[in-house]
Amino acid sequence: MRGPAVVPRDPRTPELRTARDRFDDLVLSVVADIEERWQEHLGLVEYAVEDTPQVPDDWDAGTVPLSSLVRGSGARPSRLVVFRRPIEHRCSSRSDLEAMVLTVVVEQVAELLGVAPEVVDPRVADDED
Repeated sequence: MRGPAVVPRDPRTPELRTARDRFDDLVLSVVADIEERWQEHLGLVEYAVEDTPQVPDDWDAGTVPLSSLVRGSGARPSRLVVFRRPIEHRCSSRSDLEAMVLTVVVEQVAELLGVAPEVVDPRVADDED
């Protein structure tokens, strides 16, 4: 079979969303919720999703990072990057994926703010029980 399995209503956009698109939407919803509550304390933060982290050849930490946080300085914003493939690899269901993305983003924002993750979002404390 050649061509798409579903013909899009709008030829400029695919009818079915990819796993990458759905993951991006999930991260965006978590970030939007956190930004709404913490924007005045966070300052300027750039959020990004990358498929995998770039780790050096001599990496011997035993695990692959799920995210990266680089603090900004001066006019340079802080940058929080979520790595899609390592997170998806650790999750067996959509609810696991949602909980993992929430936990990863909240932990990084908490690190940036210098507070406990439960302060940023109380749902993280519920997930750890």
